[in-house]
Amino acid sequence: MARQDPQRLEICRIGRSLFERGYVHATAGNISVRLDQADGGGFLITPTDACLGFLDPEQLAWVDAQGEQRSGERASKTLALHRRIYAAAPEARCIVHTHSTHLVALTLQGVWHPDDIVPPLTPYYVMKVGHVPLIAYHRPGDPVVAEALAQVIAAAAQRGTPLRAVMLDRLGPVVWGESPAQAMATLEELEETARLWLMCHPRPAPLTDAQIDDLRRHFGARW
Repeated sequence: MARQDPQRLEICRIGRSLFERGYVHATAGNISVRLDQADGGGFLITPTDACLGFLDPEQLAWVDAQGEQRSGERASKTLALHRRIYAAAPEARCIVHTHSTHLVALTLQGVWHPDDIVPPLTPYYVMKVGHVPLIAYHRPGDPVVAEALAQVIAAAAQRGTPLRAVMLDRLGPVVWGESPAQAMATLEELEETARLWLMCHPRPAPLTDAQIDDLRRHFGARW
């Protein structure tokens, strides 16, 4: 895979953008992209302990469909988690995990509900993010997290409200989308909604059922 491969450049662009705007810091967080067979199959993932603001396209880890690393620096310790999401959510083409400050602070303070870490406060949160369940704390990279995440993805799909994100207690959000840009936008909306929720005193009322139903009818909101 050449240095100018667009998938590699896009991962680096997203990583740098998130870092420069404070959505990630130090060596926290990781990004992966699912590859088509024409591009070699498997997926690209950022190296372990890499700073997302200073990624090198050539150092990204290329992992095949069986999970074997084929090139690049050693893959992120969350490799198993990313593979499990791709298996459970066929529409996912990119996964972004960060330790975003307001979302982590929310888990320390106490989330709104284990099935929805924040209430449906704004129309764009309902339309662009949807339900975000809390995954109980386990050490970073623990395979137990990957299995728990796969279970909540399957349960949400059965309810007809497929997930775009989950929140790892004390660690941060994991979001996915059909492209790196979409995954990044979902992360941004999620983090900013958490910030709004933490800032508001007294707590605002969620959107009503009628208001959410209106968003379903007009915009196909998956809530």
